[in-house]
Amino acid sequence: ISMFSTFCKLRYSSSRSSAARKRRRVESDVFQDLSRLLPLQSTVRAQLDKPSIIRLAVSYIRMHTLCDEQKEKENVKVLEETNMYLRILEGFLMVLSIEGDMVFLSDNVSKYIGLMQTELMGHSIFEFTHPCDHEEIRNNLRVTAGVCAAKRDMVIRIKSALTRRARSTNLKSALWKVLHCQGCVKVCGSPSSVPCLLLTCQPLPLSHTLLSTYTFTSQHTMDMRFTYCDQRVTLLLGYSPDELLGRSIYHLCHTLDTNCLTKYHLNLCLKSQSVSGQYRMLVKGGGYVWVESHSAVIPSVRPSRSRRCTNQPLCILCVTYVLRYVCVSLITSAFMHCW
Repeated sequence: ISMFSTFCKLRYSSSRSSAARKRRRVESDVFQDLSRLLPLQSTVRAQLDKPSIIRLAVSYIRMHTLCDEQKEKENVKVLEETNMYLRILEGFLMVLSIEGDMVFLSDNVSKYIGLMQTELMGHSIFEFTHPCDHEEIRNNLRVTAGVCAAKRDMVIRIKSALTRRARSTNLKSALWKVLHCQGCVKVCGSPSSVPCLLLTCQPLPLSHTLLSTYTFTSQHTMDMRFTYCDQRVTLLLGYSPDELLGRSIYHLCHTLDTNCLTKYHLNLCLKSQSVSGQYRMLVKGGGYVWVESHSAVIPSVRPSRSRRCTNQPLCILCVTYVLRYVCVSLITSAFMHCW
């Protein structure tokens, strides 16, 4: 009886382990089939674990429901155009749900923040952005009836696994990278579809390069008073550099653009980098021109034995683009090309 009891226990244990192995095998087959359905490269799929497969599958399902099936051909064309625009604009595309989940990111996101598309999709954007920027993100995610297509424009800080020398590091040692995000809220497909936030995200560089003759550089105190301006400003706005010293940029700004400039200045003080958006600047001879300023706060020099650390910023560096002359130049070039 004792031997028979032992035999039954072994047989039962063997049958249980056999059933468990079969269940695990079926489960693995299901995950492999699900992984093969993901629109990813085979080398990327091979590195995914089961939770990642589920997370990405849910994200792609949500992305699919956001698209209108009746416009499939148009979507392909739009996708091709989007890829071209991303190559030109030096940025990446991000789709957010109104809860803040990153439903989709273009695969070139790793070029800018060092994190793969598959590492981010399905996660909440609040897990990767600076806590001080969460309220601004929530305000932009908020949808009000009748204003879904309203423009969204925000500057946020996101974790980056790239060092300043473009080397990769782990997420625990991640730095903050400043992104300028622009887009709008849209509802795609059927009326039952949930709205999403479509954004193009461009990292703000730590240093700026003059791209054309229609730009000038300037330095400012933290209250935006000029301490230096290069000679290009004379050709573009009519002022000599000495005339601008000590004057505030607010004195040159159009009254209706004061709120835009104030928001830009606040972002600059809080996040060390910002872009102003388009605003009007007074010309010496009268009238205004449309400009856009890209700025960064230059930190104080490093402490040494002879210098104490004051923790105060040194100055604000601005590169201002005069947009009117740029547009005229582009139109003229296009006309000459056609002619």
